[in-house]
Amino acid sequence: MAQSRPRKEQNKHDYDGDRETPIVRNKRATFDYTIEDRYEGGLVLVGSEVKALRLGKVALVDAFASVHRGEMWLNQLNIGAFEMARAFPHAQRRARKVLLHKKEILKIERALAGEGATLIPLRLYFKNGRVKVELGVAKGKKFHDKRHEIAKKTADGEAKAIMNRARSGKGRGY
Repeated sequence: MAQSRPRKEQNKHDYDGDRETPIVRNKRATFDYTIEDRYEGGLVLVGSEVKALRLGKVALVDAFASVHRGEMWLNQLNIGAFEMARAFPHAQRRARKVLLHKKEILKIERALAGEGATLIPLRLYFKNGRVKVELGVAKGKKFHDKRHEIAKKTADGEAKAIMNRARSGKGRGY
């Protein structure tokens, strides 16, 4: 008969560190914008929205954040419907409040006053069971900046491939 190990009692107050579970990343943001500052804030959501996020039913494509009357709001975030919440469904594209410190909001407001600056969500994730959003103060890239970035990524990828071939001994043999 196999011995069973004694189970450690799980306490909801045990702190296991900052566990982050990613929900979605805005990959387009780093391509279209230069990110100057990053901020982490909590999102005020209803239960069906959290359940839909756990299922991955979210799109950050058109989302942006703004400051209105000293509060931070995340606009145009599309959280899909949760089928089990038919009686009281949530609005899929509504403004959702972002919880930040007052000093951070004032700092963001000053940054947004600059020309061409905008505030976009970079990623959504669960941190210790709470939904967090990473916001970035960003400035739009010009077309030639994007072209330069593509060329740099291509050159880096080719160099990495050559190094891997040389390391594995499967070089061209000249």
